[in-house]
Amino acid sequence: MRGKQAREVVVITGASAGVGRATAIEFARRGARVALLARGADGLEGARQDVEAAGGEALVLQVDVADADAVERAAAQVEAAYGPIDIWVNNAMVSVFSPFMEMTPDEFRRVTDVTYLGYVHGTMAALRRMLPRDRGTIVQVGSALAYRGIPLQSAYCGAKHAIQGFTESVRAELLHEQSNVHITMVQMPALNTPQFSWVRTRLPRHPLPVPPIYQPWVAARAIYWAAHHKRRELNVGGSTAITLVGNKILPGFGDRYLGRTGYDAQQTEDPVHPERPDNLWNAPPGDFGTEGVFSDQAHPRSLQLWATTHRGTLLAGVGIAASAAFAQRFVRATR
Repeated sequence: MRGKQAREVVVITGASAGVGRATAIEFARRGARVALLARGADGLEGARQDVEAAGGEALVLQVDVADADAVERAAAQVEAAYGPIDIWVNNAMVSVFSPFMEMTPDEFRRVTDVTYLGYVHGTMAALRRMLPRDRGTIVQVGSALAYRGIPLQSAYCGAKHAIQGFTESVRAELLHEQSNVHITMVQMPALNTPQFSWVRTRLPRHPLPVPPIYQPWVAARAIYWAAHHKRRELNVGGSTAITLVGNKILPGFGDRYLGRTGYDAQQTEDPVHPERPDNLWNAPPGDFGTEGVFSDQAHPRSLQLWATTHRGTLLAGVGIAASAAFAQRFVRATR
């Protein structure tokens, strides 16, 4: 068992930019020892500097999560350097913005290998170590698109749906074994990350996260919270909550609505630059940081996230208000 003052050991895939990098910084602020897994050397070095500046320790490992053996080797390196892994965050992803019939089989397979099987590989590596110790937490970074597919991202939506089903299956097995290892999924809204500047696209205009857009720091706070609470699933942002409920009640309406609006909603007015980078097969050179190019439109916080992570406080507040109202009526009735 760890001493009370021991630093948490955390593995984060896709840690060189965006949500993964913001999450690494969030854990580092609490003094964690963070293993940063990604493909891009420049982004990983930038993430390392950010983690150390925030007060954490960083271990940089260049890994393509589509390679199961490489993920397993990385997990072994983490434990050799830092000791037992406490938390594993699966976050790495790639996508292609394209009508389905314009995609190639290799592109579809690549998105699946990274965005879905990368989570499978990470979960396997984590469980191989956590199960014998009977402790640890795996956080799957999901999306509202795990429940509601949208046009132009068929491979990515399929991968997120697959992660949802895969996670439910593994969770049930852990419960069957009465394991103390916890697995949770955090469903994200649209986020202002660098992916929209490097994702492969066949769209005529620059890719856009469907508004409302949130800063990646909102996602990072949600992931940190989910890693330390036994919530089965955590939805982030009012738009995510509304999407999930709406899709349960009126899925056909969602199909028609997205058929009408989904193309324009995922593009800005600016044409795609002919020399923009593409990260599908290889990480582009350079450090792209944490935030994308839509900071002027992105919300820095989510009231819905605060509410869902403070349910006890809200219920207590409702109870106090109800008790006060009852007492006031009682006093009036006895006068």
